[in-house]
Amino acid sequence: MTTKTWNAEITITEKGSEVSAEARLRGKEGGQMVGQGTARCNPTDENVPAIGDELAVARAMSHLSHQLLQRAAHDIEVHTAQPVERLHA
Repeated sequence: MTTKTWNAEITITEKGSEVSAEARLRGKEGGQMVGQGTARCNPTDENVPAIGDELAVARAMSHLSHQLLQRAAHDIEVHTAQPVERLHA
């Protein structure tokens, strides 16, 4: 049995009514990958920072996930010399 560990680190930055998040995936062959996401509070909504954090982090992780799927599809295509269908993000 082989065990591998990939580490994800999330950084959240608040600036006024905007929240930015960065999701870094480390430990994967070929270096790290970075996903980014943002969220803004609508001026007419109540400012609830936890909700902005959740949205920004979810978007950063989604961005990271799409990158990982694209890399996997590319690697499959290189390995098999065949186009990948239904795997792309």
